[in-house]
Amino acid sequence: MDKKIIQELIDRYVSVSFDVNKKAAFLLKCQISEDLTIDQHYILRYIQHSNNCTSTELAEAFDVNKSAITAIINRLADRGIIERTRDENDRRVLYLTLSEKGHELHHKTQEKVHLLVESFITKFDEAEITNFINTYEKLDLILTNMKNEEVGE
Repeated sequence: MDKKIIQELIDRYVSVSFDVNKKAAFLLKCQISEDLTIDQHYILRYIQHSNNCTSTELAEAFDVNKSAITAIINRLADRGIIERTRDENDRRVLYLTLSEKGHELHHKTQEKVHLLVESFITKFDEAEITNFINTYEKLDLILTNMKNEEVGE
């Protein structure tokens, strides 16, 4: 590919990536803001899928400082959305799980997210969206590998 085409593609990628991320975050916030912040939603989603996890695991998964996770976890625990359980063999380890209220809230927000995504994903035919998701997953893998190389893993 010649440099002019590469530059045009880079410009298009940067522009559309910014626009899509901002608009998607806005629409997601509109759907769940009465219940959770976007970060809290993703934390609940992660805990739900892992069944239980630690703050350290969350910090690594979300690539943020443990103190940032602790602040979010404290707010969710104060609201009775998550529960903390000490490891029986190592009292220093604290497992995070969703409470019954947390499961209900997660389900409620997931329904809203599902409806939001369905509202735009159905504007594509099946082949288009499948190709897009496959390409997006490939981009995720490429970026993960680049990140791992950057940090020396």
